[in-house]
Amino acid sequence: MRYKPMVKQFVNLEWKQYFRSSYWQKNVLMNVFLLFFALYFIATFLILGVAMYPLLNKIYPESDPFVVFNGFLFYWILADLLLRFFFQKLPVMSVKPLLTLPVKRRAVINFVLGKSALSFFNFLPLFAFVPFSTMLIANDYPLIKILSWLLALILIVLIINFLNFIIESIASETELPFLPVILIAGGLYALNYFNIISLGDIIGNGLIALSESLYLLIVPAGALVVLYILNFRILKKKLYIDNSLQSKKSEAKTTNLEWTRKFGDIAPFMQLDIRLILRNKRSKSAIWMLVIGLLYGLFFYPNPLYLKWEWFFVFIGIFVTGIFLINFGQFIPAWDSSYYKLLMSQNIKYERYLKSKYSLMMMSVVLMFVLSIPYVFFGWKILLAHFAAAVYNIGVNTYVILWGGSYNRKKIELDQRAAFNFQGTGAVQWLIGIPLMLVPMAIFAIFHFTMGFQAGVIVIIGMGLTGIMFHQRLMKFITRKYMISKHKMIEAFSQAS
Repeated sequence: MRYKPMVKQFVNLEWKQYFRSSYWQKNVLMNVFLLFFALYFIATFLILGVAMYPLLNKIYPESDPFVVFNGFLFYWILADLLLRFFFQKLPVMSVKPLLTLPVKRRAVINFVLGKSALSFFNFLPLFAFVPFSTMLIANDYPLIKILSWLLALILIVLIINFLNFIIESIASETELPFLPVILIAGGLYALNYFNIISLGDIIGNGLIALSESLYLLIVPAGALVVLYILNFRILKKKLYIDNSLQSKKSEAKTTNLEWTRKFGDIAPFMQLDIRLILRNKRSKSAIWMLVIGLLYGLFFYPNPLYLKWEWFFVFIGIFVTGIFLINFGQFIPAWDSSYYKLLMSQNIKYERYLKSKYSLMMMSVVLMFVLSIPYVFFGWKILLAHFAAAVYNIGVNTYVILWGGSYNRKKIELDQRAAFNFQGTGAVQWLIGIPLMLVPMAIFAIFHFTMGFQAGVIVIIGMGLTGIMFHQRLMKFITRKYMISKHKMIEAFSQAS
């Protein structure tokens, strides 16, 4: 079968898979949100591209705007690489069924890599570069020079695209893949900022040289070909039916969870959750986030300016004491999506299953509040606000996040890397942050400005205690919601992610 007909077949399969999957049918709100998000950035880049030439003329009247703009492109390249590493994933197909058919692996890999070139990340910079190029030509810059420069930028965009996948492939083998990437990017920025190595000038002069000589475009074009071949070889090694069947050999580890028996009939579920958290890449992020959450206050409290924002203390307290609740709770019950059908076929009470999640989140809130007590060094009001936030997290946010989980229809692959992995994230995860974080801050701010700090604390604590008092009724209400949604969840989790 020739390559062009195969590409047509692949596109047809991708189209059907997208519009027939639960992603499109059950996440229309998320798709609309992403569409407006994309349109916002397109409009921003267009305005930036049109306004850049007169803006540079105004700020740097004695310099050539073209030269100044090229000097800033180092920061764009660095930022683009970081954003792609955290947000851009290699577009994948459901290739396993194709591997049993007479379809050449070369055709499949070329289609996947070719599809990556059509990424939104690759088109977005052009909405700034093309208008800026037009402005340069309108101001009597040589047409061939500007077109050569624009072609060089397009090649650099594609180079960044394929370089990102290689970096991600290497980094995914480490426990904290984002850490070396951030350190390297920070190091390059520091070298340029402190004028140890003027990377901005090097890249700027290089782009100007490329614009003045068409022959030099062979260099970025050759680099692009090399990166494409490297990506091709990496994917070719992984494209086997039995690749996912090969398990890594590792030393068996056991965890003493005898202490959970004191929780009675919910102990087995708590043990499952704890083992899931400790043994999987994705869920381990909940542990690392505990450290980040605990140190979150240090971004604000050492600054005297933020110490005057007493209305903001509860927001910080919600985040510090509820970091595990937010990070782990927002994906309930998707953590169990790979075996959710089996779990629901067992003779178990759903209320016990949910109560174990509630107990785990409640204990994390108490633990984080105790660990955050040293923040009293910055003032007693901070400790009081954190205590109020902890009570609110236990009495309100735990129920809010459990209720939100009943709308969760996204499957999670536990063996995927945790850092900036948005798989399993839907509209629910984006919208639930409003009642979790912003509502308590708004309520506290209203009472703080009208009746004083103490009044705001009393109201937040009162709301939390009210939720704790009605625990049984709230859990029964949430359980009924999960029971109604159970079969929809089973259907959604059974589909390939």
